[in-house]
Amino acid sequence: MFQQRSQLTMKTRVTEIFGIDYPIVQGGLAYLAYAELAAAVSNAGGLGQITAATLGTPEKLREEIRKVRTLTDKPFGVNFAIAKHDNGGKYQELLEVAIQEKVPAVSLTGGNPQPVFERIKGEDIRTLVLTAGVRQAQKAEKLGADAVMVVGQEGGGHLGREDIGTMVLTPRVVDSVSIPVLASGGIGDGRGLLAALALGAEGIEMGTRFIATRECVDANEKYKQAIVHAKETDTVVIKRTLGAPGRVIKNEFALNIIEREQEGAAYEDLKDVISGKANRTYIYDGKEEEGYGWAGQVIGLIESVPTVQELFDEIIQTAEKGRNRIENIMQRQADN
Repeated sequence: MFQQRSQLTMKTRVTEIFGIDYPIVQGGLAYLAYAELAAAVSNAGGLGQITAATLGTPEKLREEIRKVRTLTDKPFGVNFAIAKHDNGGKYQELLEVAIQEKVPAVSLTGGNPQPVFERIKGEDIRTLVLTAGVRQAQKAEKLGADAVMVVGQEGGGHLGREDIGTMVLTPRVVDSVSIPVLASGGIGDGRGLLAALALGAEGIEMGTRFIATRECVDANEKYKQAIVHAKETDTVVIKRTLGAPGRVIKNEFALNIIEREQEGAAYEDLKDVISGKANRTYIYDGKEEEGYGWAGQVIGLIESVPTVQELFDEIIQTAEKGRNRIENIMQRQADN
């Protein structure tokens, strides 16, 4: 891991809109994206986030937002998984807390973001929308999103249904909207950042890579070590037959879910094994025989559990090194 801090500065519309030093956004990370991690990412120059979806109550969300503010004076965001909380008024109550606490940014995943945009109109809150295709990105732009994050099929957690990779999906979305785009899926180091910028994106979002950091304090060490030691082939997609595909670490528990899907199991048959409880059993307690853990194919590139600051130092320095390499290549070609 690099020790020396990079002097490289970065400026894109993403850094300008969200008031950050580097165009790197930490994903929502159900059950894991809380104050310690979010503050560490923001302090390192990115946009850290806490997750509203798995905090559950307005009181807990308010407490977590205030905790972040004791750990950083930098901008941060609150992630809302719309589909999970748009019931019984619960989702709206969580959003009201974010508005009352004047959070700098919110990101939206799943479901229809239109009600959120209508509610926060006139508020000084920047918005990010996670998409998995051109039409979703265009809709987000029409609704007034400040930026969109586009996730390729390599990513961890819930994905799009079309199995389109980040390398193709990113420039397709870039060419289809005028607002800034952040690439997500398969990105975990400075090479991924540089590649995303080359594809026309103005930043990146990372989820899996931030799990394997010291400040992701809620993730069990077994979960982190599974990410470190796994290869890029050690993930599978569950819930595909339910219309909500999501990528997880390959284990017997996940393979059993897929087998039952292939046998025609419906949601009611699977709800216990695909539940948040099964997820927590693995990521909190390390009981892989009783649960599953979200992870993207980028696990094949992850070999350590650094601090968030060390991770940022590596990303920026590697990107700088890669930029110099490309400049040398282009110069040599121009000389010939």
